[in-house]
Amino acid sequence: MKLNAKIKNVTIEIICLLYILLFVYAAVSKLLDFENFSVQIGQSPLLSAFAGFLYWLVPLLEIGIAILLVVPALRVKGLIAALIMMVLFTTYIIIILNFSSFIPCSCGGVLEKLAWTEHLVFNLFFVLLALIGLYLSFDNENATTFPCKKFGIISLSSLLLGIVPVVVLFLLSEDIIHRHNNFVRRFPHHPITLEHQTDLGLNSYYLAGIDHENIYLGNVTAPLFIKTLDFNLVKKFDTEIKLSKMDLPFRTPRIYVGSSMSYFIDGTVPSIFSGNKTDWKAEQHRTNAFFSLAVPIDSVTFAIRARDSKTNENVLGLLKISPPFTVRLSKDVLIKQLDGVFDTDGMLLYNEQLNKILYTYYYRNQFIVSDPQLEQKVIGKTIDTISKAQLKVSYISSKKTKTIAAPPLVVNKATATYGNYLFVHSGLMGRFEPEDTWKRSSVIDVYDLVKNTYAFSFYVPNRDKDKLSEFRVYQNRLIAQMGNYIMSYRLDTKLFDSSITK
Repeated sequence: MKLNAKIKNVTIEIICLLYILLFVYAAVSKLLDFENFSVQIGQSPLLSAFAGFLYWLVPLLEIGIAILLVVPALRVKGLIAALIMMVLFTTYIIIILNFSSFIPCSCGGVLEKLAWTEHLVFNLFFVLLALIGLYLSFDNENATTFPCKKFGIISLSSLLLGIVPVVVLFLLSEDIIHRHNNFVRRFPHHPITLEHQTDLGLNSYYLAGIDHENIYLGNVTAPLFIKTLDFNLVKKFDTEIKLSKMDLPFRTPRIYVGSSMSYFIDGTVPSIFSGNKTDWKAEQHRTNAFFSLAVPIDSVTFAIRARDSKTNENVLGLLKISPPFTVRLSKDVLIKQLDGVFDTDGMLLYNEQLNKILYTYYYRNQFIVSDPQLEQKVIGKTIDTISKAQLKVSYISSKKTKTIAAPPLVVNKATATYGNYLFVHSGLMGRFEPEDTWKRSSVIDVYDLVKNTYAFSFYVPNRDKDKLSEFRVYQNRLIAQMGNYIMSYRLDTKLFDSSITK
C-alpha cells in the first residue's frame, strides 16, 4: 500500500530537518572548538596522516550537505551526500572499535558524551533515516513506477562510496599495521613453560609484589584490598591495608609489597604509607613532593619521577620518608627529545640484586641504569631502531594542557627485572618474525644489565584473545596477567646466568 503524497512529503521534511540540525550542530561545534577538534583528528589511527586538510574539510562538507537539504530542488542530492557521509562515519567507528589498538576520543559537542558503541548505534539510525528519505523521494518522482531499481542502485553505490575509502585508509595506515623494523631477534627453544593459571574473575587486579612465598595483587577498584596467592596460584588469604589516615583525596593509589614491607603510595596527595606484612597496618609519611611514579629502594628511600617546578618536565629523584624528610631531584638523568613530558614517559623499576634504579622509555629504544644516588648512569639500548620518540604533541590553549596529537608508536610496553636481567615487553615486530605468531603472542626481550647487551627473546602466548598486560619475574618464575587471568611460567635457567635461580 502506497503512502499518500502528504505523508511522504512530511516524512521527507522531518528527515531532512533532522539531518540539517545534526550537520549544522556538528560543524559549528567543530569550528567553535577547532583547536581541540584538530587534535582529535590527529589522534586518529586512520586519519592522522591526512589531518592537515581533513579538519577543515569535514565541517565544510557538513555545512554543504545541510545547504543541499534546505533547497527543495537539491534535496535528493543532499540525502545521497548525507547517506555517504554517515556511512563513512559508521565504517570508521566499526574499524576503530574492532581493529585499532588505539581508540581516540570521540567527536565534540553533545556526541562527545556518547561512548563509541552508542555513537555507532546513533549513526546507524541516521543511515536508516537517509535510506527511508531516499526511497520516499524516488517514489515521489514517478507515482506509477515502483522506485526499487533506482533506489537500489543509488543506495548501493552510496554505501560503497562510504565504505571503500575508509577501508582503503585502514589497509594503508602505517599507524595500524605493525611496523617492521630492521632488527632480528634470537628465539631459543622452549625458554618458558606454563605451569599454572587462575581466573581472578576481574581484570582490575595488578601485581603489587612477589616474595619468596607469595604473590600479592592489588585492585584498582578496591585500592586497600590485597589478594595473596601462592606460587601454584592458589588463594591463601584476602586482606586490606589499614591506613593510619583515611580522609585524604586519593586519586591514583598503588600498593607495593616488598620482601619485608608494604607500601600504599599516591603521589597526587602526596603521601606514602608504610608498614609490615604481619598486621598490614600502614603509617602515613606526608611529603611535600608530588610525583607520578615511585618505587622503594629501602624502607625509607624511594626513587620517584616528578615534575621540575621551573620547566614542568619529567625528572627522576630520591625521596626519604624518615626525618629529616628530603627530596633530591636529578635533572640530567632523563633525556629530553621533544617536550620533556610525553617523550620521557616510561617505567621505573628498582633491581634489588644489583642495587640499581632502572628507567625504560615507552617511545624510544633506550633504558637507563643508575646507581641508587642517581649520580652515575649507563644508557642501554633495546634492539629496535626507534632512537627518537615518534610523537606529535599539541598544546590546547583553551584547556591549558598538552596532549598527544597522534597515535604514539609504543616501543616498550612493560618491564620487569630480576638478577642481572631486564625483561622488556616490546611493542614492535622484528624482521623475519611470522605475523600470525606476533598476533597470537607477546614478545619479551631479555637484556643483560651487567654486560649491557641483548641476550635473547621469547614469546608469551595470548590466552584466548587476551594479551599480556603486566608481568613480574622472581627467581625462575615469570608471573603474567592477561585479562581476568594470572599465569605462572617457569623460566629455563640454562638460558640465564646464576643470578636467575631455581
